[in-house]
Amino acid sequence: MQAALEITARYCRNEMEQYGRCVAASPTSWQTDCHSLRLSMSRCAATHPIVQRIREDCAEPFVAFEQCLKENQASVLNCSEHVNAFLRCAERVKLLA
Repeated sequence: MQAALEITARYCRNEMEQYGRCVAASPTSWQTDCHSLRLSMSRCAATHPIVQRIREDCAEPFVAFEQCLKENQASVLNCSEHVNAFLRCAERVKLLA
């Protein structure tokens, strides 16, 4: 697992698992159905210093990834390039920390 996902999994495992189950159970409506779980996971992860730095340094690729998800709700696999760009950025931040 890379950077932010690794930290989230380590410190916010329950929130991440609940969100993942919701997304898997709602492939066409996950963005609406899982919104509160996403917020819960985000609040948990936001307290970690490395995550805070990733959010600052990788805001642009993350926004592009979120926009792709909004535009491709029925086919999130279309966003693999966007998520990979974000993860590469997050890895660089993690290595510098």
